[in-house]
Amino acid sequence: MCGFAGFVDSKAVLANDSLIELVRKMAARVRHRGPDDSGEWVDPSVGVALGFRRLSIIDLSLAGHQPMLSRSGRYVMVFNGEAYNFEEVRAELVADGYTSAFRGHSDTEVILAAIEQWGLEETVKRLIGMFAFAVWDRDLRMLHLVRDRTGVKPLYYAMCGSHFFFGSELKAFVAHPEFVASVDRSAIAQLLRYGYIPAPCTIYSTAKKLAPGCILSFAPGKEPIESAYWSAMDVVSAGIENPFSGSDRDAEDALDELLRSAIRYRMIADVPLGVFLSGGVDSSVVTALMQSQSSKPVKTFTIGFREDRYDEAAYARAVARHLGTDHEELYVTAGDALDLVPKLPDIYDEPFADVSQLPTHLVSVLARRHVTVSLSGDGGDELFGGYNRYFIGRTFWNGVGWLPGSLRSAGGRALAHVRPERWDRLFQLLPRRLRPRNAGDKISKAAYVIDVPNPDTMYRRLISHWQSAEAVVLGAPAAEPLVWSDHRLNRIRDFTQRMMYFDLVTYLCDDILVKVDRASMAVSLESREPLLDHRLIEFAWKLPLRMKIRNGRGKWLLRRVLSRYVPPKLINRPKMGFGVPLLEWLRGPLRSWAEELLDERRLREESFFDPAVIRQRWAEHLSGKRNWQYSLWNVLMFQMWLERQDASANLSHEQPALPRSRIG
Repeated sequence: MCGFAGFVDSKAVLANDSLIELVRKMAARVRHRGPDDSGEWVDPSVGVALGFRRLSIIDLSLAGHQPMLSRSGRYVMVFNGEAYNFEEVRAELVADGYTSAFRGHSDTEVILAAIEQWGLEETVKRLIGMFAFAVWDRDLRMLHLVRDRTGVKPLYYAMCGSHFFFGSELKAFVAHPEFVASVDRSAIAQLLRYGYIPAPCTIYSTAKKLAPGCILSFAPGKEPIESAYWSAMDVVSAGIENPFSGSDRDAEDALDELLRSAIRYRMIADVPLGVFLSGGVDSSVVTALMQSQSSKPVKTFTIGFREDRYDEAAYARAVARHLGTDHEELYVTAGDALDLVPKLPDIYDEPFADVSQLPTHLVSVLARRHVTVSLSGDGGDELFGGYNRYFIGRTFWNGVGWLPGSLRSAGGRALAHVRPERWDRLFQLLPRRLRPRNAGDKISKAAYVIDVPNPDTMYRRLISHWQSAEAVVLGAPAAEPLVWSDHRLNRIRDFTQRMMYFDLVTYLCDDILVKVDRASMAVSLESREPLLDHRLIEFAWKLPLRMKIRNGRGKWLLRRVLSRYVPPKLINRPKMGFGVPLLEWLRGPLRSWAEELLDERRLREESFFDPAVIRQRWAEHLSGKRNWQYSLWNVLMFQMWLERQDASANLSHEQPALPRSRIG
């Protein structure tokens, strides 16, 4: 696991030493991703520079040093991630007639040899792993950027004048004087709506995220060309068209074996490793199969809260005790959150507002005290139907979707006419045991969700924190991720499967994986995601929906496999998620911090948001009338990010412009 950065200047005007100095500064910005070693490679004749920071995981010797040249010298590579099956690929190379001796036993060296033997795309298709890398072809004078199939590892690029930038994190670009840090207001609107900035957008209008499963090729003086070597849509549609035809037991056996293989691959390391354990299905199945293949107790790590509603530590402890792991716990307080909040803009690089970023970083800090690599259970919900919103969305649409659109609109307007606090007062007339929590908020959201033309729009509104985000962000054009208008969606006819697909290519990639990567790499911890092995993804989408959701519960087949290792009584409970008591914290220990960032005069001077709308929502939250915790957190995370920007970042803004007094 590492970090890299680089650029190509099509004018090729800088000398060798100047190129090295610039790319070294860029790579230094991602030192946390690789504190063990560094390196640079430049070619002044074409204006190319590659910088690297290394976290040593496999082949700790100098033979793993990067940037690395291929045996012939044609290719130069910087590689972030792991190709877990590199030993098998090396054996295939030898069988295919590759005769050059290997200097070491790193996956980077094997990949370079494979590119020389088979070409780039054929090599990437053979890899099992998580990776993002850049390879410069010295013969063709062309740069290739490659990202893994599901986007576990980040990869950004930008074009500013004659300069093409690339790297693991945006902060590396800001270190170069030619990068234009122009804030994209449409990205701010999407941040407010979803809590993250969906690909390909970034907070800067000049920079983009490379899509998962893609190769981007750039030749100086030409436009970059992006092509896909793996497509989630193709995998999903192929699985639906050619479903698994075996029995429940056959599926259970097949999933067990695939999980064991995926986890076994991710246990390959020359450094200590462990696993994040929340006590839920996903992390428990990873821990169980990891322990079953380990000769000693696996190290497990969990985060707990003093507030019972959010605390899963006891469940994790019970699973750890049953499996016999070496278990560590850390309880999080509001004080811990207060200490961490100022660091979030540096950790996440661009505004990011999934509040579970707090415990994710803290559990990474805990794990890093003991290990260098930690496995996690991310991906189980998206692949096996685990989110509650899949049930809510389908039930809701089944209930109202048959109504004519005019009636749905009228019903939505009627529900919205009554303020949430009035609904709450009405439900106070019911016995306490029958009163729904946050009834007014839920009915208010239902009012907006009802008035939609189709189920896809309903789901988009269901997952939105700000329903009219473009109206809140001054000067923001209306924009949505392209996935919502993809003409290929008609291949996925079932609404539940469509929701799962949307989450696979948006929420999982741009929220969950960003959260885990930045939280762990900030402390130089490598996080591995066995449930996102592409073989598992392809198998999961072949499974009929009844093998994922049965008797009103998600992850049916995954639970069946887990029951082979852990008694169901330790797992069977309502889904909690990795939440924090944000509602209480914003009204209590975080209140003064938030009040400063949401000050009306400050908002007006910064000119990004409509101050009246923000202040009204903040007042309603403080009064207890409404629960606006997530929508406010989205605004606060942008405000925190903005506060950390300064003149050295070359920050600039789309109209209406930010006053210069707020940039210095």
